[in-house]
Amino acid sequence: MCGRYRLSRRKQLIADHFDATGDGDWEPRYNIAPTQPVPIIRQHPKEPRRELSLVRWGLIPSWSKDSSSAARMINARSESAATLPAFRDAMKLRRCIVPADGFYEWQKNGKTKQPFCFEVGDGELFGFAGLWDRWKNPSGNWVKSCTILTTTPNAVTAAFHDRMPVILNPDSYDLWLDPGFTDVAAASEMLKPYDANAMRCYPVSARVSNVANDDAECAAPVELAQEQARLF
Repeated sequence: MCGRYRLSRRKQLIADHFDATGDGDWEPRYNIAPTQPVPIIRQHPKEPRRELSLVRWGLIPSWSKDSSSAARMINARSESAATLPAFRDAMKLRRCIVPADGFYEWQKNGKTKQPFCFEVGDGELFGFAGLWDRWKNPSGNWVKSCTILTTTPNAVTAAFHDRMPVILNPDSYDLWLDPGFTDVAAASEMLKPYDANAMRCYPVSARVSNVANDDAECAAPVELAQEQARLF
């Protein structure tokens, strides 16, 4: 799964990387948590341009009576997204890219859990495969939200979790975002484990386990022996 991630680039760098324009402010984040606002990349429905906008992480389906399900819908299994009511329409019509440059998983070590940061290459920007939706709250305001799709793990992530977030191949961006591309079966073919040879991971400070901590130290490499000594 993916329950915490990093996006440490500024807005303009993100927009340039994904060839997008957009609104909303974004400052580097090192410990992004569910229900917080996050940037996504979408294709304009009628024009050949990509848009960057901020939405809430945790999908709220358009038909929901309230937003209580959002925290449980930060991820969607790629194998079933096309058939489950919460994700079915979005999988067909509202696909997006969720920019990131790292994500975190925890490995149990006795009574503690050691966090690790996972990166592509040397920490380069990449895009999670995402879905988005919009829901009108009781006040009549539209709330846009997203979820990150997951798949089976690759050799890098398998020791930490039985799922990993889908990292899209850049060659798939155009088709994944194309609002006119409604072949769900073909879209699902893009949702494969990312090449393990292009990824790396390393241990980080337990500070990242607390959502209140959000600075570069959360993603800085640590020596496991030193971190364990600090914890005990």
